[in-house]
Amino acid sequence: MTYSDSAPREFVDVLIVGAGLSGISAAVHLQREHPDYTYDILESRESIGGTWDLFRYPGIRSDSDMHTLGFDFKPWIAKKSIADGPAIKAYIEETVSEYRLAERIHTQCKVTQVKWDSSTQQWHVDLTQRGEQRHMTCRFLQLCCGYYRYDTAYKPDYPGEQDFRGTVIHPQFWDDELDYANKKIVVIGSGATAVTLVPSLAEKAAHVTMLQRSPTYMVSRPSQDGIANALRKILPNSWAYFLTRMKNIGLQQFIYQRCIAYPQAAKKRIIDMLRPLLPADYDVDKHFTPSYNPWEQRLCLVPDEDMFKAIRSGKAAIVTDTIEKFDAAGITLNSGEHLDADIIISATGLSLLFLGGIQFEVDGAPINPPDHFVYKGCMLSGVPNMTYAMGYANASWTLKCDMTHRYFNRLLTHMGKRGYSSFRPEAPSAQDNTGSFLDLQSGYLKRHEHELPRQSAEAPWKLQQNYFKDWWMFKRKSGDDKGLTFS
Repeated sequence: MTYSDSAPREFVDVLIVGAGLSGISAAVHLQREHPDYTYDILESRESIGGTWDLFRYPGIRSDSDMHTLGFDFKPWIAKKSIADGPAIKAYIEETVSEYRLAERIHTQCKVTQVKWDSSTQQWHVDLTQRGEQRHMTCRFLQLCCGYYRYDTAYKPDYPGEQDFRGTVIHPQFWDDELDYANKKIVVIGSGATAVTLVPSLAEKAAHVTMLQRSPTYMVSRPSQDGIANALRKILPNSWAYFLTRMKNIGLQQFIYQRCIAYPQAAKKRIIDMLRPLLPADYDVDKHFTPSYNPWEQRLCLVPDEDMFKAIRSGKAAIVTDTIEKFDAAGITLNSGEHLDADIIISATGLSLLFLGGIQFEVDGAPINPPDHFVYKGCMLSGVPNMTYAMGYANASWTLKCDMTHRYFNRLLTHMGKRGYSSFRPEAPSAQDNTGSFLDLQSGYLKRHEHELPRQSAEAPWKLQQNYFKDWWMFKRKSGDDKGLTFS
């Protein structure tokens, strides 16, 4: 697909930053609700797709079903609801084609700084396009640039790594020419990336070992949704998609709330479901029983039992231990055990980058995110005419993004009727009981907690992580929003 090689316009009503799932969602909602508004989409990379274009490692797939990860306006009609990366990328490109967005997308455009000027009620935007400095203005910003850095990832400094004679690689920067057939591979990590890599690599490798410092909760489910596929045979695609979407949202929320309310019972249930999927003598308590409660970190999805099949076949294994050092032939563990390896994959996580690392100023005053509060999970207190797309920690990313974009368009309608030119979320009055940006204990969040905004104990400055509560909050009549002022 070909995108615009021209520079973005000098002025647009709405500037969308990012052309992944959330950016394309923002554009479609704006185009459908306010076709008279001008907009451009800026993408810092050479192609669209965000995560689903960047990650190329073997087995890359979603860890959410596509009936909730997909757009609310475009049914997912493939048989597999747990889709691989190329299928998701094709879905995004198909949406771009259907809504004729390609001419609006400007690739290799990186926004570096934005400055709000109250006197003109506009954002002044500095960007680089293929090394050339450019400037533009807009009335509204929609930031859809994800939450992690594309140019770097988290990788510890391993003692003795320089002594290893094989290949060390991070999945975020996978080398398509890496030959891993008949090789001994160690994957360091226990998150979604590691759980995806191990069974995929095991199909060709001599053996794959997943080396984890501590276990992660894993849940197996079919890659196909039988109810969704049955509904499409008797109903229009849009009806079948909507019903499946509601079913899956309801199930996700029910399971999450039960886990929070009854953590010990949920923990036992999750672990007990894994026991029949593993060899009879397998040490489930050591390798699959985390020290924390369910949903203090994200659960890992295992489609079609692929991880457990790889373990049962003997092609894969899990080792729970810590690293003493790398050596020429692999990894020496603190227990004294040695893991032989030809290839070591450091699936150790992301490096966060809030709001794309863009520098913000409001009327000459720099904006430091930790000094501000989230508002409805899509704005920053004190920052006018800006929304950002941030998905759920306990459900599909796009569910929250679609709601955010619908809410933004309702604000535009309200402002147009009343003659307003700007909105600005305020900070909560009570600031003595604040929390971190997301209610998760995951390492990638904890490492960057000091760079992120805060949340309050009260709505709308509290992230609810509940689709139905958010749906009700966003559906309220625009103009009655607590803590949001218009001018």
